[in-house]
Amino acid sequence: MSRERRLAAGAAVVALVALLGVAAIPGVLADPSVDDPVRPGPVDIAESPAISPGEVDGSTAELTLSTRIGHSGNPTDNVSVRFRAYDAESGLLAAESTVELDELRGDGGVPVNTTLSVPREGGYVVETVVFRDGRVVDRDRTEVSGLAALGTEIRFSDRDAVPPLAVSVDAVDERRNRTTLSVAASLTNTGQEASEDLRLEVILRQADSNLVAAGESTTVGGIGPGRTADATTTLSVPSGYNYHVDAAVYRDGVLVDTARSVANLDPTETIAANETTREVEFEVGDFAGGDADGRPTEMEAEATVTETNAPGFGPAVAAAALVAAALLARRVSDR
Repeated sequence: MSRERRLAAGAAVVALVALLGVAAIPGVLADPSVDDPVRPGPVDIAESPAISPGEVDGSTAELTLSTRIGHSGNPTDNVSVRFRAYDAESGLLAAESTVELDELRGDGGVPVNTTLSVPREGGYVVETVVFRDGRVVDRDRTEVSGLAALGTEIRFSDRDAVPPLAVSVDAVDERRNRTTLSVAASLTNTGQEASEDLRLEVILRQADSNLVAAGESTTVGGIGPGRTADATTTLSVPSGYNYHVDAAVYRDGVLVDTARSVANLDPTETIAANETTREVEFEVGDFAGGDADGRPTEMEAEATVTETNAPGFGPAVAAAALVAAALLARRVSDR
């Protein structure tokens, strides 16, 4: 066999092997500029989760999370998003939720929403993690705080005409030295829905010793949105003392708001909610004029000097009287 024939046979064998390779491995000669139809497209967190409050009850609060997962390139499946809420102080896991996504196609993003129920207190770090085929491909961390204030639309009224607490004397028992006080608490619902039943606690503490003199609790019915309601309690305390009046309103056992006032039953001393005013002796002499030795000052002396003139006894009358007396004496001597 000639050299040319051997080369031709070798080329034919190489071509045959190449054709067999193309048939056995599809895409081996594909255009590199075209996306690999087998390799999934990339995914990531296109938007950090937006966190808004959901339903709130006495001890728990719902956090509504909304985010978008971005995708481009080839279709991608087996993608999931995990949401976790960690206590901001302790770092302990408080709630978790995982959302499985359908196959992602095309360029763009898909919305992902979920809800986490956490204790209504303190703050939390919300972690968002995206998985593809069980491997982490992206993550995000967002912090929220002030959950204790969620759902606290009930407040003690704080206006000049409507004080939060109005304290008045209901009755006095002089024989037992007891005074019955009436405490009216004014509560306002600033929310959009009627409130649930509330519990109002009122405690009276003796101002000097801070000892609890009396305490009372009462239930307040639902308050309509934008409405103000009064809750009145009566308490009996020893007369002749001053008291701090502390009030607290609870919903489902959770403290919602507090207020303070005073009851002054001691006539010699008065107190305010945040200060104390004591009576002092008042001496008029402390404000009287004069020098240290008690003598009047020059201005006072001038002010006390007055002229006294009797009618008909001026200087001319006195001179005439002297002349008359001299003439009378001369006539007596001539005799």
